Amino acid sequence: MALAKVLSRAQCGLDALPVTVEVHAGGGLPGFSIVGLPATAVRESRDRVRAALANCGFDFPTGKVIVNLAPADLPKEGGRFDLPIAIGVLAASGQLPGRGCRETEFLGELSLNGDLRPIHAALCAAIAAAQDGRVLVLPAVSAAEAAVAGVSGVRAAEHLLAVAAHLRGRQPLPAPAAPEPERGPGAAADLADVRGQQRGRRLLEIAAAGGHNLLFIGPPGTGKTMLARRLPGLLPPLEPAAALEVAAIASAAGRPFRVADWGRRPFRAPHHSASAAALTGGGNHPRPGEVTLAHRGVLFLDELPEFNRSALEALRQPLEAGELTLSRAGLQRTFPAGFMLVAAMNPCPCGYLGDPRGNCRCSADVVQRYRARISGPLLDRIDLMAEMPRPGPVELLGPPAEGSRLVAARVAQVRALGRTRQGGLNAGLEGAALDRHAKLGAAEQALLARAALQLGLSARAQARVRRVARTIADAAGADRIETAHLAEAIAARPVAA
Repeated sequence: MALAKVLSRAQCGLDALPVTVEVHAGGGLPGFSIVGLPATAVRESRDRVRAALANCGFDFPTGKVIVNLAPADLPKEGGRFDLPIAIGVLAASGQLPGRGCRETEFLGELSLNGDLRPIHAALCAAIAAAQDGRVLVLPAVSAAEAAVAGVSGVRAAEHLLAVAAHLRGRQPLPAPAAPEPERGPGAAADLADVRGQQRGRRLLEIAAAGGHNLLFIGPPGTGKTMLARRLPGLLPPLEPAAALEVAAIASAAGRPFRVADWGRRPFRAPHHSASAAALTGGGNHPRPGEVTLAHRGVLFLDELPEFNRSALEALRQPLEAGELTLSRAGLQRTFPAGFMLVAAMNPCPCGYLGDPRGNCRCSADVVQRYRARISGPLLDRIDLMAEMPRPGPVELLGPPAEGSRLVAARVAQVRALGRTRQGGLNAGLEGAALDRHAKLGAAEQALLARAALQLGLSARAQARVRRVARTIADAAGADRIETAHLAEAIAARPVAA
């Protein structure tokens, strides 16, 4: 009769929580049971582990084997516990030394011949294990994620026999080698590709500099999507800590991580048929949705009024708080959602309202109902709106305007100024910080008061106007918000139809 303990981790949202795999190999009738709230895939590991041990030349205990995944009230999912269960069975039956399992964690799915298959959210587990000062053994493919992110203390294994040799001290497992960075052009398209649309380009630069939300509205083919897709190229690369956070989110969502994506701002563009759960995350054990995958980057919603109303309304909390809390029976998960929202829409259902060619046949009631699909509370959280008229042939055939590199340099200067002054972007100013850094003079206060009365601006909208004005002033090199800066911010403010 013997007992072995092996360390592992369960994935819960973005957290990799510690799990102790306790294996008891005793007498009695032969049997193999797993307890501790295992899901179906975890219960099926009994057959995978038994076959893998047999094909690797190990003996399976002849008596009763009980595996407890502690803590017992934490749900366990996936095939990630195959490797720690197999190591625990071998240690409990005396075929492997148990002392090597005390400071090492194990994760991996076993094939029937003992090969180790990759798992989801390996990077999250590697970060958590490193924080606890432990070594983590992972399948080689999963370990490469940790190598890209620079997480130390990870060991890569291709086969169960390699892990056994490591624990016996015969052949230590190697640390994973970081893949070579991919060479070639960057993923972000150049702003010089967009001809004309000076108003849209101007507001796109302001949005990038201050982290503001932006709405493009105009007929089809006027460059709304082109401008939106060039926004990531105006944003500075992620710092190492932020890049690691973004990579961990992608890992938790089960998305393959590419070396070329390291340090790049995420750009998510879900289809308008996406549900509220797809945007915010969902499931019995919640996983990240589009708003979390866009954290520290851009969420682009094309054809905004075509999205389901419940999906759009679900964006209100993350737009305001920068995070999203999902509650299920017995558990609650909070996901980061600090993204920039960029949306695009047509002015009417047919798309041609205001087009000089006069193709629109939509009545005023139809246009009103179409625009009313965007609720007032959601529109209140959008800082800037750019009207996108159809450019003429002269503009389309003219010389290209400024490229992304020049605009990105100005954006970086404004962002650096905000970090130095208040420790963050202007879009995050609130409370005392807003009053201190976006203070208005008497003339500016009077202008904002008149605009609030005429346009029906809420208190939230007025605060957002001041934040945008602060960004415009920073871009102009002004120490204080002047009337011209505030007037431009008010003119760009979206107003409910």
